[in-house]
Amino acid sequence: MTTTPFGRLLPLAPAVFAYIQPPGGWCVGNAGIIVGTERVVVVDTAATRARAQALLACVHRLAPGRPHIVVNTHHHGDHVFGNCVFPREAEIVAHETARSEMARTGLAMRDLWPQADFSGIDLRLPTRTLRDRLTLDPGGTRVELLHVGPAHTTNDVVVWLPQPRVLFAGDVAFSGRTPFVLMGSVAGSLRALASLRALRPQVVVSGHGEVAGPEVLDATEAYLRWLRREAAHGVGAGISPLEAARRAADNPFRGLPEPERLVANLHRAYAEERGEPAGVYLPSRPVTDEMVQLHGGPLSTSV
Repeated sequence: MTTTPFGRLLPLAPAVFAYIQPPGGWCVGNAGIIVGTERVVVVDTAATRARAQALLACVHRLAPGRPHIVVNTHHHGDHVFGNCVFPREAEIVAHETARSEMARTGLAMRDLWPQADFSGIDLRLPTRTLRDRLTLDPGGTRVELLHVGPAHTTNDVVVWLPQPRVLFAGDVAFSGRTPFVLMGSVAGSLRALASLRALRPQVVVSGHGEVAGPEVLDATEAYLRWLRREAAHGVGAGISPLEAARRAADNPFRGLPEPERLVANLHRAYAEERGEPAGVYLPSRPVTDEMVQLHGGPLSTSV
């Protein structure tokens, strides 16, 4: 097992690897490397230049000289900011809405963690987009890109390898961590999880947390179904999402890291409970302020 200052390389199948970063709060996530005979596919690229360079060093060791295809599973900076360390000729693939959202939000995520080192980030937008699905052939391994959003966001793409039955789920599933659907949909996430379960994956790499099996899909679903019930109670009682989150502090999922996401998730669940369409825009800055209140201080990250 190869380790770097920021993570470790975990073999999943022949020529298929997960790059797992240890827990570090918000913005510390995972990546994937699929080594083909002709090209190498990299799934997500980390939040900072230093972390992305450590990932790229692993890519070079595994596939020296091969051209790079980078897949961004969605538009959030902790999955795309590292695009800038890859060679200029690398192909960057994402959902068409991910590209427009990256262009719209730019580097705004940095403002949420002013203490973090986001220096040297040059936003690199996707050079190729998909709407529903796209198949890549890096040589020897079939790589399927499937749009399953709105779920975590409006533009979630998962990376499915049918032959070894390995799924890179992005942030549609969270492994041992609190899910986050403020920018996506609760109902859409449940549909997405059902579609991923139907693939019958044997190994699931979530955007955050340890590598797991299909049980991580069930765990994420359990949280979201509980969230829906809490939202229905809160709307019926006429209380705010923040008050509902405070009342639900002693809940079955309170031990998961980043529990403050509950108030953000309730904002999304409230919107859907009131009939708003899946994925409709909700301003994130005031909701972030409420997460800070619920957390009792700034949101934690080690990036």
